Amino acid sequence: MGPAVYILGALTSLCCGLLLLRSYHQVKRRLLLWSGLCFAGLAISNLLVFVDLVIFPDVDLYRFRLGAAAIALILLLYGLIWESE
Repeated sequence: MGPAVYILGALTSLCCGLLLLRSYHQVKRRLLLWSGLCFAGLAISNLLVFVDLVIFPDVDLYRFRLGAAAIALILLLYGLIWESE
């Protein structure tokens, strides 16, 4: 059951990111760009959870998972602070 949840979390984040980036291309609001990039980064983080816990359980990818999530959230934070209207 766990692997399915990890994959669904990654797919959900990826779909949210794609929808936000598609909306950015239509209306050109910079906050949509930063939000879409954040969700794409969170999808990468969720994919790393799957790889870490299911595919390579002996390899510790904890720091890479946290790094991907931190970069994703920093992108969103940058967009919220510097691109506010």
